Amino acid sequence: MTPPILGFVGRSNSGKTTLIERLIPELTHAGYRVATIKHAGHGFDLDTEGKDSWRHKRAGASAVIVLSKGSLAMFADVPEELPVEQIRERFIHGGIDLIIAEGWKSHGFPKVVVVREQLQEVDVSLDGLLAVASMKRIECSAPWFDRDDVQGLAELIMKQFPLQRDS
Repeated sequence: MTPPILGFVGRSNSGKTTLIERLIPELTHAGYRVATIKHAGHGFDLDTEGKDSWRHKRAGASAVIVLSKGSLAMFADVPEELPVEQIRERFIHGGIDLIIAEGWKSHGFPKVVVVREQLQEVDVSLDGLLAVASMKRIECSAPWFDRDDVQGLAELIMKQFPLQRDS
């Protein structure tokens, strides 16, 4: 079965990563296998200068995969920014119950908007809005959660995306 995607969107420093970091243990404790995909709108560099993988990439390899017991990392050139659905199809194979995507605010898949005090802080499509998390109560068409109500938000997510497998 193809794992569903749940987006977390908001401005930089709105608390998205912290909220996701706090939600993952709640979901995994309930038996969910979670993958995350982070959109880095301003680019990124994960490989460490001087390491073999960095040297291979710098030498011109289009893709470098580093594998050890229990871990795999891949550095690859892409011709353009890939949609999160395409990343799921290409790289996430089996064993995952839910994908949490940080970013992709214009996409229509279900999403949690994370803001500090008001929804207008972020220009986001409300298509697929599952919930809003903020420091201050916000009235809107979706359920509101205090950013510290991780358990409540996790319960909503589990209701929306029930496990589709035998535990």
